[in-house]
Amino acid sequence: MSMFPESQARRIELEYGTDDRAVFNFFNAVYAWMAVGLAVTAVVGLLIARSQTALQVIYGTKGMPLIIMAGAFALSYAIQVAAMRISAAAGIALFLLYSAMMGALFSGIYIIYPVSTLVSSFFLTAGLFAVLSIAGFVIKRDLGTMGRVLIMCAWALVAGSIVNYFVANTAVDWFLTYGFLAVFIGLTIYYTQNLRILAADTQGNPALAARLAVIGSLQLYVAFLNMFLSILRILGNRK
Repeated sequence: MSMFPESQARRIELEYGTDDRAVFNFFNAVYAWMAVGLAVTAVVGLLIARSQTALQVIYGTKGMPLIIMAGAFALSYAIQVAAMRISAAAGIALFLLYSAMMGALFSGIYIIYPVSTLVSSFFLTAGLFAVLSIAGFVIKRDLGTMGRVLIMCAWALVAGSIVNYFVANTAVDWFLTYGFLAVFIGLTIYYTQNLRILAADTQGNPALAARLAVIGSLQLYVAFLNMFLSILRILGNRK
């Protein structure tokens, strides 16, 4: 789930020691690209939802959702591995490709849920994400151990989701829904704190900051998307 680099100078009492401008520029890049990724996902999903042919290919072909999911996971892994070796522009291009794949994978939500539920779920997620990001930004207790545990939990939930794709157990589905929400609430705080540390460690190195911003955008995008899908499932109100 994560190969996000952690600062070698990670501390129990975190003293970041960087100027506000460097932190602002770093987070501005992270949140800007995350927003672009979410927009790409929304637009691609909507376009596919309006095409019966595309919907038939994705949802009418046996195993196609799993194939797209596997491809998305592979691409996510590749982005995090290669981000430190390729240009920031190439990393962003891969991230946007990943966002488009996720839009294709979850395009069915436009068919299942009414617009009002989609909109309310998005704004609820955005508000929750903002609160969690602020918490991660200001907390100075080292959350590294918590983050590693949550990442392992996220992988377990992904494995459970794949199994339940074939089993289709309603009780398990609800457990996974609330599990993903809880895990990515914690991971949003952890990722934000890690970004805050990296903003300090990359001060004066814009090339490194740009590469790490790609990874940060990807991780916060994944956290936001999982929280949104969980909240959407909980709110229900299907068409």
